Amino acid sequence: MPLSRRLTTGLGIATATTLAAITSAPLTVAAAPAPAHVTAARDAASWLAGEFKDGTLPGPFTPEDWGLTIDGLVALSATGVDAPTRQAATAQVARHVRSYNSYDDWGIEGFTDGGATAKLLYAAAASGADPTDFGGYDLRAETLSLISTADAGHQRGRITSRTTADSGPDDSNTFDQSFAVLGLARSGDLPQDTVDFLIRQQCSAGGFRLYPDAAGGPSPSCDDQPGATLDVDSTAMAVQALLAAAEEGATDAGDAARKGADWLVTQQHADGSFGGSGPTTGANSNSTGLAGQALAAAGRDDEAARAAKALAALQLTAGNGGAASADAGAIAYNTDGLKAAAAAGITDTDRDQWRRATAQALLGLAQVPLGRIGLDTPPTSNPPPTGTASPTASATPTPSPTLTTSPPPTGTASPTPSVTSPPGTAAPTTTAPTTAATPAASGLGGLPTTGAAIGSYLLIALLLVGGGAMLLVLGRRRAE
Repeated sequence: MPLSRRLTTGLGIATATTLAAITSAPLTVAAAPAPAHVTAARDAASWLAGEFKDGTLPGPFTPEDWGLTIDGLVALSATGVDAPTRQAATAQVARHVRSYNSYDDWGIEGFTDGGATAKLLYAAAASGADPTDFGGYDLRAETLSLISTADAGHQRGRITSRTTADSGPDDSNTFDQSFAVLGLARSGDLPQDTVDFLIRQQCSAGGFRLYPDAAGGPSPSCDDQPGATLDVDSTAMAVQALLAAAEEGATDAGDAARKGADWLVTQQHADGSFGGSGPTTGANSNSTGLAGQALAAAGRDDEAARAAKALAALQLTAGNGGAASADAGAIAYNTDGLKAAAAAGITDTDRDQWRRATAQALLGLAQVPLGRIGLDTPPTSNPPPTGTASPTASATPTPSPTLTTSPPPTGTASPTPSVTSPPGTAAPTTTAPTTAATPAASGLGGLPTTGAAIGSYLLIALLLVGGGAMLLVLGRRRAE
């Protein structure tokens, strides 16, 4: 046998023997620890999952709040936590489409809320459900039917509500428009008119106004409204919607998103937090969560990290929770709420605020953009031991938009239309989550642990190189 053949055969045997030895022996490789903000996000999601009962979250006055339930879905999906709860919530929302986007439950027929319909479209698309058959409704077609085709110009492309009665000016806002852009981008072709209307809500400074209408009626653009109030929450939503639109090739969307992100940077407080507008002007976790998520989506990593740090400072842990230590993982709306809970626990009256704050705040910790939830595998805080690959994400992720649709009595972020359903289930009970120092319970999904994989490959490579070199030496000696 020629020397080259002998060397090849010998190297093959050595390789096979080496690989067999490697694969048969247990290999323990230390995986890199997850970033602190990822662990904090999963702890928050685990707490929130414990607040669900039969797939729903309650409101302050009703046992089922569909807007908040959708918000909970996006929070759990952004972290990959608790697939059974996500699946149950998706099924419940699908069964109650009209409870959320109409007044049918109160016997008032002929009304369809545009913002709620757009939010449902986003939830269906991001959860991996069929948006053309979600609970028997074609939400994409329904949303498209609610997009204004007016020839007036500045109202063209706006998401609107449909009613059989004259109810005055439409009350849709920039949140609603952002959900329309996100939902349509995630479910098929995105009409440019819808993107253009959202861009017209951006003032030259870069921020977006919450309401497209002035006192005297609709104003053509943000700059055309004297003294328009620029809103952090609305800007954060618009930035993420426009980034998703830019991925679909929408004209001018990328530039508007970058300009909005630049404005958000100027609104960040020294401690990394953000405030909203109107009653939410003070620093709060809702605004900080949305802004941090948008900054991460726009590649403003340093500012996003500062926002995450501010959010983590508002999170209950076993160490700082005091009387509320059983609710470790939950995120307070502000520092006053954190102090009150540590002193007296989370009261029944305050629990609704904690649910709303946590659902939105953890988005700034998870740092997965709204346009990517359900498409990208959530980061994991549970790297596997012994060099195995991380578990894959749930086959049925169930994300959703942020912000609730019932009026937040305790100071959450910018409002959206209030559509809740009649009482039907009992209020949920609280399950104590894991602390920040322990892996989140019931977590599924995660990125592969690259540290373990690379360690294995390096070891194999070293053994192969060593084996090959030894065979070459032996071959040369024989040839001599």
